[in-house]
Amino acid sequence: MRILIAEDEKDMNKLITRVLEKEGYSVDSCFDGEEALDYLESADYDAAILDVMMPKKDGYEVLKALRAKGSKLPVLFLTARDSIADRVTGLDLGADDYLIKPFDFDELLARIRVMTRRKAGQSSSLIKIGDLTIDTASHEVRRGDRLIELSSREYGLLRYMASNQGRVLSREQIEDHIYNFDYSGGSNVVDVYISYLRKKIDGPGEPKLIHTVWGSGWVLKEK
Repeated sequence: MRILIAEDEKDMNKLITRVLEKEGYSVDSCFDGEEALDYLESADYDAAILDVMMPKKDGYEVLKALRAKGSKLPVLFLTARDSIADRVTGLDLGADDYLIKPFDFDELLARIRVMTRRKAGQSSSLIKIGDLTIDTASHEVRRGDRLIELSSREYGLLRYMASNQGRVLSREQIEDHIYNFDYSGGSNVVDVYISYLRKKIDGPGEPKLIHTVWGSGWVLKEK
């Protein structure tokens, strides 16, 4: 899943980016509110993490502009300001969550999972498609009793497809969600990772869950 981080403290920005990438997220990062709006207009994100106090436009202004365009993107505010009035302002503007600095990264990750689950209409950390189970908290993937080992890129692709189960996803949609703006892979990279994933998910004798829709893309579903 693809996340935007807008945080003007460069060390903090780099640290959050590193933690999220380690968890398998695709991350774009920027350092002021105007940059954040440019990024948000240029790609389809699954969530955004906004610092409240940023140069050029603060987090409140960014969120206000986002919601004025009808976007329902999950947004989490980071701030050193812990007054109730500040939190009420952010929530009233349409923020989904609020985290006070300093914070624990395990809590940040948990809050991101909750926001993205809510967006996908999921009530728990478990996603099930047939006998395939994906635990978005532990990243454990099983097909029946079989434990499936995935790379972070394979997991990111599976998570995105599972969050859109039953929906045909084009190559462009997949690229837009599982890669950031630094991505420079070839045009067939998505095909390669779909192939890797299919070999691990659809074992011999098991009903197919990953289906090719010729001319359109791929879909994860029970037949």
